[in-house]
Amino acid sequence: MRKYKVAAVQLDTQNNKEHNIEEIRRFIRQAAEGGAVLAALPEDMNLIGRNVGEGGDEEDIPGYTTEILMKQAREYGIYIHSGSFRERIPAGEPGDGFAASRRRAYNTSILLGPKGDILAKYRKIHTFDVTLPDGTVCNESERIRPGKETVVVDTELGRLGFAICYDLRFPELFRCMALEGAQVMFLPANFTRPTGKDHWEALLRARAIENGCYMVAAGQTGVKPRYEANGNSMIVDPWGTILSRAQDKPGVIFGEIDLDYLEEVRRKIPSLSNRRGDVYDCCVLKNNEQ
Repeated sequence: MRKYKVAAVQLDTQNNKEHNIEEIRRFIRQAAEGGAVLAALPEDMNLIGRNVGEGGDEEDIPGYTTEILMKQAREYGIYIHSGSFRERIPAGEPGDGFAASRRRAYNTSILLGPKGDILAKYRKIHTFDVTLPDGTVCNESERIRPGKETVVVDTELGRLGFAICYDLRFPELFRCMALEGAQVMFLPANFTRPTGKDHWEALLRARAIENGCYMVAAGQTGVKPRYEANGNSMIVDPWGTILSRAQDKPGVIFGEIDLDYLEEVRRKIPSLSNRRGDVYDCCVLKNNEQ
């Protein structure tokens, strides 16, 4: 399929997983009825805060949320990108030095096919760890175990690549996916308002332009327990043009993916083929060894 419609779902997720998923079901139906062959959800799509509804805080895959999304995919015959949710560390997976009392989970995305099958799974690689000038410490790695693998998958919709939120600030991840052939990249997010208002659009458009790819970025909106989410979900084409942008409320936006247009842009600006990996890839290897 060379040309098709995708939908990005913007949510105001709170602390009742059962209610959040009912909203997700409603928006997936809206996306399908609007002609989308793929619906993409944001980061933390099913829960923000301690859950007061069904389903627990963390889940196995497949599990509570996955099985509901599988049913939706089969019912409407569409692809569903799950955004991301907390995946329980699988039993038997090696420890990483953290005490058992400090519960961590993966921040995981899955891609479901129209038959409800899991086509890909990506675990967020970069965790946001920072000490602010006032001494405030925010270490996402205390709650989230980082993934270790880039993920690109072939589908009838083209070659798809996956990242999550803070990953957006690491252009090398997106370049790696582009070099693996990714044409459409998904970036579910839960950006905060202070950084989002200045950086969100600029970074999304930069990742699209420098890699000649589509960016499908579904985000959170609304006031959360400790911050206000940025919203502004977007679909950006390989030229850096914003095809659609969400308002400051939950809802669905649509955009057209045109893989022939993508190839045209890559021919006009052949940065992927003109790159000098013989010069700077060795620098990356050297830095990783240090």
